[in-house]
Amino acid sequence: MLPLHHAVGERVGVRGLTFENPHPNPPPQAGEGISFEVINIFGNLLMFRHTILSLLIWLPILGAVAVLWTGDDRHALRARLIALAVSILTIILCFSMWIQFDITTASMQFREFLPWISAYNINYSLGIDGISMPMVFLTVITTLVVILASWHSIKRRVSQYLATFLLVQGMMVGVFSSLDSILFYVFWEGMLIPIYLNIGIWGGENRAYASVKFFIYTFAGSALMLIAFIYLQQGAHSFEILDFYPLKLTYTEQAFIFFAFLLAFAVKVPMWPVHTWLPDAHTEAPAGGSVVLAALMLKMGVYGFLRFNLPVTPDASQHYQWLMISLSLIAIVYVGIVAISQKDMKRLVAYSSIAHMGFATLGTFMIYIIIARTGNYKDAYMALEGGMMQMISHAFSTGALFIGIGILYDRIHSRLISDYGGVANKMPVFALLMMIFAMSNVGLPGTSGFVGEFLVILSSFKANFWVTFLAGSTLIWGAAYTLWMYKRVFFGEVANENIAKLSDVHGPEKAAMIILAVLVIGLGVYPQIVLNVFHASVQHLLQLSMVNKI
Repeated sequence: MLPLHHAVGERVGVRGLTFENPHPNPPPQAGEGISFEVINIFGNLLMFRHTILSLLIWLPILGAVAVLWTGDDRHALRARLIALAVSILTIILCFSMWIQFDITTASMQFREFLPWISAYNINYSLGIDGISMPMVFLTVITTLVVILASWHSIKRRVSQYLATFLLVQGMMVGVFSSLDSILFYVFWEGMLIPIYLNIGIWGGENRAYASVKFFIYTFAGSALMLIAFIYLQQGAHSFEILDFYPLKLTYTEQAFIFFAFLLAFAVKVPMWPVHTWLPDAHTEAPAGGSVVLAALMLKMGVYGFLRFNLPVTPDASQHYQWLMISLSLIAIVYVGIVAISQKDMKRLVAYSSIAHMGFATLGTFMIYIIIARTGNYKDAYMALEGGMMQMISHAFSTGALFIGIGILYDRIHSRLISDYGGVANKMPVFALLMMIFAMSNVGLPGTSGFVGEFLVILSSFKANFWVTFLAGSTLIWGAAYTLWMYKRVFFGEVANENIAKLSDVHGPEKAAMIILAVLVIGLGVYPQIVLNVFHASVQHLLQLSMVNKI
């Protein structure tokens, strides 16, 4: 076992590194009774600088109400314009927050704290650090892209369709910024409802099966997470997530909490063998739903490992690192091989998502074996930051592939690879954009897909040769299934009359894909803009992950 150091008071040490606890718990504000606290919350929303996170949560939710208020499909354009305006406004707010964000500290920033249910010490507590800040930005960008991509493709129940994504945006920002575990749980569960409705109403022929399977899998895992929160509250006397970190726990307690969190987060990632809901959900979901699943919901699982498993149960995380590394490698190798055999484009990309997210979990739990073998914390930083970079890159490239497949499906009404061929002859701009995303999915240098995989593979050399060998095999499997699909769909002669009638992308669909292409290339060429945000928070997370709590 790797020797760990005990936390003492508010200061903890890790192999000569000493950090102050940057997360002091703010005192509860005055206010008794639920009604007064609710009034207090909305009164404080008027203070822009100190309520920017609340604005990012509640503006999309209120925007969803406004979109629903437009009525039926006779006012579809009005609904689209309102949704677009709300999305752009939240992006402006997020840019403002990014500019003001201090990358030199691991402290939670843009803190908001109001009593919510005082009798149980449950609070409306928000804040972000360098781990959650990129996730919030990813959320608002994804919503804009989904709205643009569905501008022409969704023709029925337009207002309800757009409202589901605005609700998801608000809930997702709530997940990534909640510092109270019960508030976190409320947002975590709340976002299931609009996605369930999105798949169940606008999905394919087997949408009912896919939506129910998705809901059962994700809800069942989350119940164990709630039990873990309640257990931790008994010792911390608080539901504040940051109060869980210094809490002393026996190994048995840590093991119980670790597996409770594992089942909740592994379903979301999803990790093998609880991944079977994802291909069905992706296949049946509309293009926008698939984008949200790939770009946002899968990231919640890895975010949960980073926010809870590593800092709350460090001893159990170290002990079960072999399990997490094994499951991650199975996802990378086995699921990658399964992707090659798929005949449905959407199902192929869905399986590739599982394989790529395996890199994120591999980078997360490889830190213990790296430090045990080398004692080099820089390599551990590299593994964590590589896994986090992989999350962001996967969101852009895989989300874009789902948008592209959705565009083809709307025109040909088929997702089977065998029904295509020669699409590049009729849609050259679309083919070029899809090539960029395919290359990022493969991990081509110069694209964002290369950065995360390279950092994880490079750091894995310090852990174990066979881990590196198996992880590196994704370069072969990824190239095999991605380029094989691209060749059969886009190259060659025009396959049939349906392909001959195609016209190139234009308008909002083209704008959505260009935005994602710029992000994929931009992060591939200059990843430092995101890595700089990670550094301080990753350092602090690594320090918490090395504390001995027994």
